[in-house]
Amino acid sequence: MFTTMKSLLTLVIFLCLGSPAMLLAENATQASTDSTQKGKIIVHITELRNLDGMLGASLYASKKGFPDTPEISLSTLIKKVTSTEDTFVFENVPYGTYAISTLHDENGNGKMDKNFLGMPKEGCGISTNPKIGMGGPKFNDSVFTLNSKQLELTITTRYLFKK
Repeated sequence: MFTTMKSLLTLVIFLCLGSPAMLLAENATQASTDSTQKGKIIVHITELRNLDGMLGASLYASKKGFPDTPEISLSTLIKKVTSTEDTFVFENVPYGTYAISTLHDENGNGKMDKNFLGMPKEGCGISTNPKIGMGGPKFNDSVFTLNSKQLELTITTRYLFKK
């Protein structure tokens, strides 16, 4: 079930956050890491508008695949929504530069629901909560550095439409 959900999450994040053509045009660059030191990243996700569906978060170590290809991310975590604020913990992460994308698949159908114009109806978020323009978020605007045993981030979920 989790393999299927991960594949579905890939599609949802893709539809929510960006264009693959634009992402492929960017050079894929590996994050510099010190593999001898590792920490954990605690991600607080806020402003979920209901307790429906599934919540996912993907951790990326490079521009490649960000924000919409969780199967090539460093790690993807998925769980049922149980609160309007929730937390994911990525453990044993080598020190380095990363970005995170999140998705609230409200109806749990494994895809991003869109309106007649193709705009997402479900919520998503990005580390550092950057302003997102046309074409989705950029890795360089979303990065943070893990250089301690523990780092906490808060990602605000954004919805384009009221339910």
